[in-house]
Amino acid sequence: MTDTTAPLTTADGRPLKAALAAAQSRARRKAFFLVAPLLLFVVVTFIIPIGQMLQRSVYHDGFSKEALNLAAWFDANPEGTAPDEAAFAALAADLRQMKDNKSAGEAGTRINYTVPGTRSLFTSSARGADKLEPPFKEALLAQDKKWGDPLIWSAMRAASSPWTSDFYLIATDRARTADGGIEQVPEKERIYIWLFAKTFVLSALITGICLLLAFPIAHLLATLPMARANLLMILVLLPFWTSLLVRTTSWIVLLQGQGVVNNILVSLGLVSDDGRITMIYNQTGTIIVMTHILLPFMVLPLYSVMRTIKPSYARAARSLGATSWTTFRRIYLPQTLPGIGAGALLVFILAVGYYITPALVGGADGQLISNLIQFHMSKSNWSLAAALSGMLLLGVLLLYWLYDRLVGIDKLKLG
Repeated sequence: MTDTTAPLTTADGRPLKAALAAAQSRARRKAFFLVAPLLLFVVVTFIIPIGQMLQRSVYHDGFSKEALNLAAWFDANPEGTAPDEAAFAALAADLRQMKDNKSAGEAGTRINYTVPGTRSLFTSSARGADKLEPPFKEALLAQDKKWGDPLIWSAMRAASSPWTSDFYLIATDRARTADGGIEQVPEKERIYIWLFAKTFVLSALITGICLLLAFPIAHLLATLPMARANLLMILVLLPFWTSLLVRTTSWIVLLQGQGVVNNILVSLGLVSDDGRITMIYNQTGTIIVMTHILLPFMVLPLYSVMRTIKPSYARAARSLGATSWTTFRRIYLPQTLPGIGAGALLVFILAVGYYITPALVGGADGQLISNLIQFHMSKSNWSLAAALSGMLLLGVLLLYWLYDRLVGIDKLKLG
């Protein structure tokens, strides 16, 4: 009689369960080795640069590595302690070291980020540091009265550690007070939060316009016979075959004061020659050009979803007495929501990060936060640019999370 309680085995006598586990392990290893090149590429070109950017937004050793004596005094004295003779002696020693290392400009630049106008204070004081004699407090104050400003000492205390939140304070229109507290900058100096809000509002507006324009286009493509739909799809894809710079500068020709659009309006008598419409180098130009550039990114997800909707659903609703509006609202539109969500998410994320188009056609009025990030990276302050980029990344991730909560990321359809 066969023992039915004995474990199943393979032909070579191994337990079947162990053999299956080994086979699954080999399959997982093969799958990992197949995706390993792509994973390495993503890590090297995406994860590591973002990590470095986020680190740079909270790390800056321009002052801390050059002011070791002051850092020791700050560590030994709690925040709010008024600088005494020992503090000024430490400052004098650091200024002499900065002169020897020729690093006063770098240290002063770090403080200048939080207290504008202080870079020259460090460079000029470092030049005369060898002549400083006790009492150092009187000597430094005689050299420049700014050394008695509590705001500068508060900034130096904050910068005495390379790890800092100063750049996020600047990015949120806040600054440190003389006693170490935090307050909003004067209203005339608040630019970053306003620009963030403007960027998100304009991106939402562009996304809405793209949706209104793309919906009928995608519906037409989805309902036409395949041969005609493919022919018209070429027109949708044509912008991808043209340089972004060429498309953007073409709009300058069309929208400028003496451009094609204004000339047509004047020839039709819709506007006078003296009343030509300003449609370029302003916010209007940014909206028009970005809508044109991002429209295909809305059409394609919508088309991919609409193509799968069976016309029999609408016919069934009409046969049951539903009006055209009711059929659209209750039958057709709900089935297009995955495409709407995917297109809106894609267009919005692309819009908040655009800077070439606003830089070319936006003028001063149509600039977005990305243009300010690019300015700081190329000409001003890398750490502040990293902080602004980190905040922008956080906003996009929050949007992504919100989409997942409301719609479900598993329903995302891009094509």
